Amino acid sequence: MEAKTYPLQEILKPERRYIIPTFQRDYEWTLEGQWKLLFEDLEATADRLLDVRGSGDDGSKLKSKEQNISPHFMGAIVCASLPFATGGVALRSVIDGQQRLTTIQLMMRGLLDVLTQSKSDRTMSVRRMLFNPEDVLEASEEIYKLWPRRKDRDLWPVAMSDSIPEYDTSNDHLYLQARKFFADAARDYALLEDGTVDAARLVALADAVSSLFKLVVIDLDDNDDAQVIFEVLNGRQTPLSAIDLVKNLLFLRGELAEDDVEALYDKYWAQFDDDWWKKEVGRGHAQRGRRDVLLSVWLTAAAGSEANVGHLYREARMYLDSGPTTEDALAQLSTFAVAYQEIYEALPVEDERLVAAYGRIISLEISTAIPLLTWLRTLPSDILDLEDHVRAVRAVESWALRRAWVGWQTRGYGTYLARVLREAKVAAEKQEDVANAVIAGLQDGALAWPKDIDLENAFLSRQFYGGLAQFRLRLLLGAIDHQMRSENPNEPHAVIHYDDLQIEHVMPRSWEKHWPLSDADGAVVLKDESDPAWLTLRGERARIVDRIGNLTLVTGTFNRDVSNLGWAVKRPEFEKQKSLVINYDIARSVAWGEGVIAERARELAAAAIRLWAAPDSLVAH
Repeated sequence: MEAKTYPLQEILKPERRYIIPTFQRDYEWTLEGQWKLLFEDLEATADRLLDVRGSGDDGSKLKSKEQNISPHFMGAIVCASLPFATGGVALRSVIDGQQRLTTIQLMMRGLLDVLTQSKSDRTMSVRRMLFNPEDVLEASEEIYKLWPRRKDRDLWPVAMSDSIPEYDTSNDHLYLQARKFFADAARDYALLEDGTVDAARLVALADAVSSLFKLVVIDLDDNDDAQVIFEVLNGRQTPLSAIDLVKNLLFLRGELAEDDVEALYDKYWAQFDDDWWKKEVGRGHAQRGRRDVLLSVWLTAAAGSEANVGHLYREARMYLDSGPTTEDALAQLSTFAVAYQEIYEALPVEDERLVAAYGRIISLEISTAIPLLTWLRTLPSDILDLEDHVRAVRAVESWALRRAWVGWQTRGYGTYLARVLREAKVAAEKQEDVANAVIAGLQDGALAWPKDIDLENAFLSRQFYGGLAQFRLRLLLGAIDHQMRSENPNEPHAVIHYDDLQIEHVMPRSWEKHWPLSDADGAVVLKDESDPAWLTLRGERARIVDRIGNLTLVTGTFNRDVSNLGWAVKRPEFEKQKSLVINYDIARSVAWGEGVIAERARELAAAAIRLWAAPDSLVAH
């Protein structure tokens, strides 16, 4: 990135064109909002210049004084370079600052009208800041230093023409209103009491706007992130998102390639105007609009490496520079948009097994899996048929959820899954088994796929309550209940909203009063804080109450008044909780203690192992 402050003549006199992307907002600056204040700033700057020139000094002393006149700073514009023909007029896309830059051009056009009428010797100087020389042009529109968005391109030549328009102040476009205002204001500034124009005052206006009006120009190169820079410049204003910047870039490239950008917009982009896409998702610093999330998903899948969410615009530029046409890129993004919506249940999915897997992965907020899952959905059926698709998605779910249940770290998931995606893409290109490639990739590397014994050991020893967020714990117990129900042909079909259920400790955490400790022979051990045996048993009891074998789900009908009471009082309440299969064995238990909790943990682990299958059972042979 190069950020420098320049006087306007150094920005506008070189052979260069500033292109406003088609789908930026309308020109909105107005007389009372900005034009009047801007010209007042120009008048004040010209007055300072006239004061110095009227001081009686000349030669180097006058030049030195002029150099010390306070300039007027107009803020910043952000530009990105665009490809242009060798020897042709350089191109810049205006990422931010189109209102400011457009108004500067209209102010200069109005001033040029008065300079021309007065035959001022500054006429050509100002003219060079509006128009490129004709001997470098390859197309007629290249004459204009600024080229507005497509909607305004028929009007801009009229607004910039040497022929003064026939003004209709009530109906004129803002371009024409601005030109007329600035011409009238410049004429009024230079007008003497006798009705003649003071040439020196006109020259002061021209010199002030050329040399003393300054802009900060931020020129981005391919490694810069316009999104971050835009947010810094705009402070608390609504920032321009990465997807907005990429949209501008895509359609600007389409225009330069003479594509029908309106047709491309309607065909591929109009869907993103829907409110569903504008909703922000994620938490805290990771919160962003769905369109930006989709952009990162697409770029990760396209490049085969994890997209940096803080530099999506830069990465999009790098990908687009690698060769896809505007329509190819838009078609890819549109295809990924459909797949993304299907994963998030905004569009229907063809198989309930996929719906369940997507729901669990999303519920556990494993967003790093979404690029792989989305890419899988974009594959045609001759590359990935339904059963293979289910195998691949179940593999991702099993790998991710098993790791969640055993408590293994999630650091590095994005890079790891991007590698799996790359390997699956290679398999697809070679017409090999994509699902097997996914399964193999998930077993290869530092982030292991937990074995059955790892899962059972975690269920027997891990403190799930307090060690796992409650929404994750609810998902685990609900998924196991659903699995047990589906395995029993005698169970009637039922739709259970597990998210609405409550987590219940069968043996309560406040167990001391009604749940005495027992030794290995079943004999009650009375409380005695000086007794090592009692202290050991108490420590084990404190750990086991939070293990998965002692946890279940209950409906709102469960009597909370009995929650901390003894088993004889509490057990009948579980008899009433027969809508959940995971409560059957609890209700049938004559006693409830450490041994029963461990046995139930093994049963739950066995169901989890069947649900989240090991890799060997998912591979197609």
